[in-house]
Amino acid sequence: MTKEPYASARRVFWIVDNGSSHRGQKSVERLQRRWRNLVLVHLPVHASWLNQVEIYFSILQRKVLEPNDFVGLSVLARTLNEFEHHWNEIAEPFAWDFTRHDLAKLLERVAAHEPQLQLAA
Repeated sequence: MTKEPYASARRVFWIVDNGSSHRGQKSVERLQRRWRNLVLVHLPVHASWLNQVEIYFSILQRKVLEPNDFVGLSVLARTLNEFEHHWNEIAEPFAWDFTRHDLAKLLERVAAHEPQLQLAA
């Protein structure tokens, strides 16, 4: 926030999850006192799929960390660094094309596979 273009920007939007360091009005006020041009935009509480860092960590977990068979921390650190460099070379924007209609169809499929609840008489 102290470097350009952020320092002279009229507004800088931070899209944040609901982590304890920036959740709640006191945290918002504390951050906005420090940076007057800061505008915090909180993601919905149960919307980790909107959080780009969580998406990256999910990819990292599936492609690098499973199975967890590293012989030591140095090997793990090297593997994480190598993946970061590789990902920066191949990464493309995520396609956001999941609609309300898609969600309704998904929920119908999930509901069809849920066991029917038996009510006790």
